[in-house]
Amino acid sequence: MTDHATLYAAHLRELMRRADAALEAGGFDRLLIAAGVEKFQFLDDRPYPFATNPHFKHWLPLDHHPDCWIAYTPGQKPVLVYHQPEDFWHLPPADPAGVWVEHFDIRIIRSPAEATQHLPPAAGSAILGEADAALPGVVPNNPEAVLNRLHWLRSYKTAWELDRLRAAQARAVRGHRAAEAAFRAGLSEGAIHRAYLAAAGQRDAGLPYGNIIGLNEHGATLHYQVQDETAPAESRSLLIDAGASVDGYAADITRTYGNGDARFEALIAAVDAVQRRLAERVRAGQDYPALHIDAHRALAGVLNELGIVRMAPESMLETGVTSVFFPHGLGHPLGLQVHDVAGFQAGPEGGRIERPQGHPFLRLTRTLQPGMVVTIEPGLYFIDQLLAGLKAGPHAGAVDWNLIDHLRRYGGVRIEDDVHCTAGAPENLSRDAFAAAA
Repeated sequence: MTDHATLYAAHLRELMRRADAALEAGGFDRLLIAAGVEKFQFLDDRPYPFATNPHFKHWLPLDHHPDCWIAYTPGQKPVLVYHQPEDFWHLPPADPAGVWVEHFDIRIIRSPAEATQHLPPAAGSAILGEADAALPGVVPNNPEAVLNRLHWLRSYKTAWELDRLRAAQARAVRGHRAAEAAFRAGLSEGAIHRAYLAAAGQRDAGLPYGNIIGLNEHGATLHYQVQDETAPAESRSLLIDAGASVDGYAADITRTYGNGDARFEALIAAVDAVQRRLAERVRAGQDYPALHIDAHRALAGVLNELGIVRMAPESMLETGVTSVFFPHGLGHPLGLQVHDVAGFQAGPEGGRIERPQGHPFLRLTRTLQPGMVVTIEPGLYFIDQLLAGLKAGPHAGAVDWNLIDHLRRYGGVRIEDDVHCTAGAPENLSRDAFAAAA
């Protein structure tokens, strides 16, 4: 088994190779990357949770280090300007340590302004970062020619990145197992969330996104964000979409559980079977929009087979009926960001591959290739706003509204795995992690 130090060294060599090509294509001499700065609440001295520039954490497993910089000139050892303030109000960053240290020329600074003493000239530099990361004479320019190439190549994960993604899966799965147990015990959404955090070993600020933990009807709100502290009188269902982070890399997993109701359990089983079949098709050369459309066909089959909608699956797709029950996209790229970059990009130079007509929320339109990691997350939901339109439309007579009234008390079903596209069979990172935990 390859050790972390070897994996990281190979990862860094690949990033330098990619940077060399991107700089040459853009006509730049060097690359400067700002980690970013803390942002403070309006009229207050309290900062928001810090979010690292993903370009910075692509090079270094440092995701809680504001006011740092990377400077890379082709052919030279990259420089890390490491902000370590002398601070008795807050705990400053620890001394640099880890498998990455030997690969950087590290310069310690005590104040953000000192960074300019250690950075090369801004002229001729591609400077990546948010506008507020600017220093005197060092202003992010985010050149499109460089960003397009770096974003395109970020879709193809190195062995180091895949290792970190697998570790994030293992962490998230520990949380998911604890959350299911808390649901079975009848706990509130807030208590389920805390059980998840404790088992995953994460704080809220360390999560790659806010956990979605919806009991009963709350599972019908796609990005439900409340986490009610009052346990319902009856816990009928739990939809939990929750992730974890390791060295800046994200896991994004969704599971749905019921309390034994036969009709809802049948729906969970049917969506799970569809999800497994779709995940098996994450293979080189697969057009992702076509897979999304096939997900609609498969879910239409579920609606028909369970007697929810008595229409032919192809008719449901053509008339938009499936979008009432499955209104979001099948999935998205995953990596340093939960919804990772370049999902619509046509090539390394840029351009855009548009979504299929009638599917405005799909987040990935590229053809899958080895090295990509994507989510596969079909779902069926009972959303009052969308059902009202169906009930008022020409296809209302095909719907079993009594069954809808029963199932809407459970919110909906979503099953999501993170899947690595390889040169052969796909690697289902999420299912593998659940199997290992069991």
